[in-house]
Amino acid sequence: MAKTSRDTYKMHFHWTNKVGTEDDDDVEHGSTLKHPSSNPNDQQADKQAEYLQPKPHVGVPTPRRKKLQAVAIARIRALLTAFGKNRSNPPFGGGLGPRVVGTLFGSRRGHVHFAFQKQPNSLPAFLVELATPISGLVREMASGLVRIALECDKKERKEDEGEKKDLRLLQEPVWRTYCNGKKCGFATRRDCGAKEWNVLKAVEPISMGAGVLPVTEPEAGSGDGELMYMRAKFERIIGSRDSEAFYMMNPDSNGAPELSIYLLRV
Repeated sequence: MAKTSRDTYKMHFHWTNKVGTEDDDDVEHGSTLKHPSSNPNDQQADKQAEYLQPKPHVGVPTPRRKKLQAVAIARIRALLTAFGKNRSNPPFGGGLGPRVVGTLFGSRRGHVHFAFQKQPNSLPAFLVELATPISGLVREMASGLVRIALECDKKERKEDEGEKKDLRLLQEPVWRTYCNGKKCGFATRRDCGAKEWNVLKAVEPISMGAGVLPVTEPEAGSGDGELMYMRAKFERIIGSRDSEAFYMMNPDSNGAPELSIYLLRV
């Protein structure tokens, strides 16, 4: 009767081996479950056996994870290498920052030269000669605000033909010139020669101002041997790889800039 009642309870209440009959089932099925012993020597032996058992490795990366890590590291190294190459050899006197030094100079009857420098004592990163006489530009500036736009054509160069990619905007050789909306011929990029460098060195201590410099060896047809200049700091704004703007900074920070120069590649 006792065995029959026990089977009936199991059938109705779905007992398992872990409920109520652990001791009996362990004996019946020959379980090797060990109960904690009160003997200190036995406890120490159990701890040593547990410590010597091999433990599963945790956090071992799979082959796929190793491959992803290698790809990520390779991409980072490629980006750092390209960034280092772009910074190691800056073209044409070095790059320009958000604040530059601009110098307008030329003989009274000669053409306007315009130079942008990163620092007052550094080589010009951008030097162009405008077809506009400097006397005409001075009259324009005396009448009000002056906007000079330099435009060049966008040309596609193919690497398969052995040519380089598109030049940087400041490296373009020829520009169409507009002064306050009027076409004023062309502007040509120039290398900084001895004469241009002497002028920039002469006005190096001047942070902002305009004046006349004496010329020891005037060029033929240049006038009375005087060179006019204007020097100021400009704020550089980069719109894209094909557009930049330079705004002359006023000391009082009031009103619009008296002179603005725009470089566009269309």
